[in-house]
Amino acid sequence: MKKPAWVIEKERTRRAAAAETVWLFGLHAVRDALLNPRREKLRLVLTKNAADRLGGAIAAGGLAPEIVDPRKFDAHVAIGADSVHQGAALEAKPLAWGAFDEVCAGGGTRALVVLLDRVTDPHNVGAILRSAEVFGARAVIAPARHAAPETGALAKTASGALERQPYLRVGNLSEAMERLAAMGYVLLGLDGTAGVTLAEGLAVAGDRPVALVLGAEGPGLRDKTRATCDRLVRIPCAGDFGSLNVSNAAAVALYAAAAR
Repeated sequence: MKKPAWVIEKERTRRAAAAETVWLFGLHAVRDALLNPRREKLRLVLTKNAADRLGGAIAAGGLAPEIVDPRKFDAHVAIGADSVHQGAALEAKPLAWGAFDEVCAGGGTRALVVLLDRVTDPHNVGAILRSAEVFGARAVIAPARHAAPETGALAKTASGALERQPYLRVGNLSEAMERLAAMGYVLLGLDGTAGVTLAEGLAVAGDRPVALVLGAEGPGLRDKTRATCDRLVRIPCAGDFGSLNVSNAAAVALYAAAAR
């Protein structure tokens, strides 16, 4: 019996995900990945100077490094020629954080997650992961498509947070929001034109879990995402001009939510 088209596509997607690898680069990102027991490591390429600086992290990672000539480093790794690699690159599998419900559900009141609606800049997402870790968010959640994937640039900007802060990719962001609502989360969408401030929205949420929803710079939240939020809120500005970029807005919102 012939398999339905959707089954074939699902199997193809699963095979592609299983084959996917990511190149992490830079001393900080590579060190944190080597020290992370959850990270499946495949290939470690270093200059002698980088190997000397990484020291015990190499032994902890359990992967024998390939020591290469600094002048020929780019020929040995699949990263951009303009990447600031500091003589260190690690090929690894993307992190598997477990089931969405297990990461986000349970654990009492004041839980906190971040949802990103088509935020594609890896530097913004890396900075958001860093803030999410600092302020105790359970996860940063983004669509599987039209979002920044796990890359070396994202890991470098995250400054180690990618190894510790769950970054969950979901098939449908609105459905993920509905699942969070069913778990008791209050969904607060950030919108510069909203009539309610972030502080007012958090006051209404009280001790309940909060999901902060942020859109891409320029387009902002999509219509379906906006409609799925419980409330749209804004970060007050001192004047009628200027705005925060998405990573700065996330940091401000995370601090406010964590300080409830």
